[in-house]
Amino acid sequence: MPEKLANPRLRTLLAALALSAAACRGSDPPPPPAPVNVIVPPAAVTASAPAAPAAPPAPRLPPDSRTPDPPRADYIRAHYVKYEYRIPMRDGVHLFTAVYVPIDAAPARRYPFLLMRTPYSIAPYGLDRYRGRLGPTDAYERDGYIFALQDVRGEHMSEGEFVNMRPQLAGKRGPKDIDESTDTHDTIEWLLHNVPNNSGRVGMWGISYPGFYASAGAIDSHPALVAVSPQAPIADWFRGDDMHRHGALNLQLAFAFFSGFGRPRPRPTDEEESEPFDFGTPDAYDFFLRAGPLPELEKRYFKGEIPFWTEVASHPDYDAFWQARNLLPHLKNIRAATMVVGGWFDTEDLYGPLATYKAIEANNPGTHTLVMGPWSHGGWVRTWGDALGDASFGFPTSETYQALELAFFQHHLKGKEDPRLPEAMVFETGANRWRRFDAWPPREAKTARLYLREAGSLSFEPVPAGAGAGPGFDEYLSDPARPVPYTQEMTPRWSKTYMTEDQRFAARRPDVLVYATPPLEREVTLAGPLEAELYVSTTGTDADFVVKLIDAYPGKLPGWSKADEQADKPNRGGQQTLVRGEPFRARYREGYEKSVPFQPGAVTRVVFPINDVFHTFQRGHRIMVQVQSSWFPFIDRNPQRFVPSIYAATAADFIKANHRVHRTAAAPSALRVSILPAADE
Repeated sequence: MPEKLANPRLRTLLAALALSAAACRGSDPPPPPAPVNVIVPPAAVTASAPAAPAAPPAPRLPPDSRTPDPPRADYIRAHYVKYEYRIPMRDGVHLFTAVYVPIDAAPARRYPFLLMRTPYSIAPYGLDRYRGRLGPTDAYERDGYIFALQDVRGEHMSEGEFVNMRPQLAGKRGPKDIDESTDTHDTIEWLLHNVPNNSGRVGMWGISYPGFYASAGAIDSHPALVAVSPQAPIADWFRGDDMHRHGALNLQLAFAFFSGFGRPRPRPTDEEESEPFDFGTPDAYDFFLRAGPLPELEKRYFKGEIPFWTEVASHPDYDAFWQARNLLPHLKNIRAATMVVGGWFDTEDLYGPLATYKAIEANNPGTHTLVMGPWSHGGWVRTWGDALGDASFGFPTSETYQALELAFFQHHLKGKEDPRLPEAMVFETGANRWRRFDAWPPREAKTARLYLREAGSLSFEPVPAGAGAGPGFDEYLSDPARPVPYTQEMTPRWSKTYMTEDQRFAARRPDVLVYATPPLEREVTLAGPLEAELYVSTTGTDADFVVKLIDAYPGKLPGWSKADEQADKPNRGGQQTLVRGEPFRARYREGYEKSVPFQPGAVTRVVFPINDVFHTFQRGHRIMVQVQSSWFPFIDRNPQRFVPSIYAATAADFIKANHRVHRTAAAPSALRVSILPAADE
């Protein structure tokens, strides 16, 4: 045999030449050259319009909404015409709106609107400068819509005053009474009458803050608004979205976000660049610990230049300021079909989509669907959804969702076939599969309790009355000078993957309590909300409690082989994968409106809800619960000495405290869960 060629590039070149020669010897003629400068129009909405030639398939590239791929941007530039308008609202304020119209729009080929309103800028500005993305995915641009994108009131190029989570007005007496639903209504009304060749139908969508605007825009729906998809929508910034968890400040996220977004914009501007805050280190734990109590952050870095941070510090409890910014009670008179979307591992807005769907479903007849997948914030369009952090989901879950979302809008905006969406389309982690239900939580789910027991055990059986001679509690020393980190990741901004992170780093600390079941003899599926019920006592007068639900893998996973080890694949044996974690500022145990101190040494019941899960613990795995009192710097430190406002706490207020978690028949600390029985149970 001839000697093997050592140069790989040469081998590749010779192979290509051989294939080319073989093709030339074949009987099939070469393909004709592609036509030049032929514009392929998107599909039309009107039934009578002629069928459009099929657009060439877009190359399959990893989705990333922040960096558009060139083929997609080129397609938009060639197939859409951009207009910029200043749309008048009922109070005379003008909102800057960019409208992208398919180039072949005509009276015989009309298109529906797809509207997105955002505080994050609709740049680039200028009629000759086009966005690289218009819809959730490139399929929308090829399907054909009139895309309308708007800077919300008071942001970037729009006039007026910007108000964070602008309160919804229940009753409006005149043109000066405005909110996000009126701005949406006025925008739609203007578009319908001033943009030619529209079909008279409007859809609306948005992720995160734009998701909030989609929710608010659906209230008192404009008759032309027929389909809305709030995705990771903000619902309540005190209870569970973004800035707080049960009143505890999400320190790292709030500081990083408002250090840039919170700076005032005195007048409309087309400035497109902003300087992120320079932490000077990738170690957020060290940065915030060295910064000290919250007043020091304001003094050192913000210096009164971030108005909303000052407002947050002025309202430590759930007073009228925060209550007015809770959108959930106002989600009424929604006549549009809705698809509410969220990610099970969204570190920013997991509470929002679950609570938004629940409120819409309870208060509005019509077609409403909940979609929950194994994603981080916006991961359904920004990632393939096949893995996150230390968890793998088996396949590109985002593709399944994206096809359903497009079918939802096509049906309602273009009259295409009904996709017959279920009430709830949810991904079951652990088993790694999509499931369809006629309600969420599933009607079949049964309530049970996982009791914290002696010797670190966890059981569905309560402690028998009079059982055991032990102390009946577990305890740990909580030191604000050495708080438990929420992640091992080094990042100045908040971690996107901590919600699936291996928790062994925390379990090994003396200030973290660990409880686990024996290895399961059969699968256990939890579906729906959780609730922590702790009986605690403390030597201090204030405390936080963090409860984490964890999937503890066996030491050797089925299917793991020597070949996997040699290929340097991660060995997940013994991994403690976070399924859900929730912090609670226990001063709010009697209600968020008023903080209440602990009486040192008194056994006190603390109950708080934890966001839904849909997870199967496989046979041989263990269900684990961890309890701790800090989660830094995701959550700010509790001084553990009660002060009226932690935003005013000084260094002298931070003290060590010994916390006990009681587990007796009279004080049965437990985690309430909902078990979805298998068909053979």
